Amino acid sequence: MMVSRVTVSRSKEGGFDQKLVELRRVTRVVAGGKRMSFRAVVVLGNHKGQVGIGVAKGKDVARATDKAVFQARKNIISVPLVHATIPYEVTAKHSSAHVLLKPAKQGHGLVAGGVMRVVLSFAGIKDITAKVLGRTPNKLTNAMATMKALGQLKSMAHK
Repeated sequence: MMVSRVTVSRSKEGGFDQKLVELRRVTRVVAGGKRMSFRAVVVLGNHKGQVGIGVAKGKDVARATDKAVFQARKNIISVPLVHATIPYEVTAKHSSAHVLLKPAKQGHGLVAGGVMRVVLSFAGIKDITAKVLGRTPNKLTNAMATMKALGQLKSMAHK
């Protein structure tokens, strides 16, 4: 059973927004039966070139989301932006998820689907064309592949 909840909250420190993109109840089988816990996937970003993803489990929803936000703060990366887009085309793969990110002209808009849209908008990218090339509908692997692609980007001065 998958529990889905979408929340965007602004934290006081650093001006980071956070969004819970996936909340799933998971089960571990132990000697006495089944033990339930929750897995939370949180995207954190400041809309100015910094974004992070956190994944954590907890016995209840609040504990899982708090731990995921803490992990997201530890996993923040900086994305080089050129006029609210990326400097060049990039592809990445994480597990079975393949993603393609292409820069777009100013005014084109954010053309991306699913969890990629959340990650890219929290990074501050306003003009881009993005596509999930893999067949997996898994939000976590698609988000991780998007983060891997953004992590490959270098500014044009370093390229």
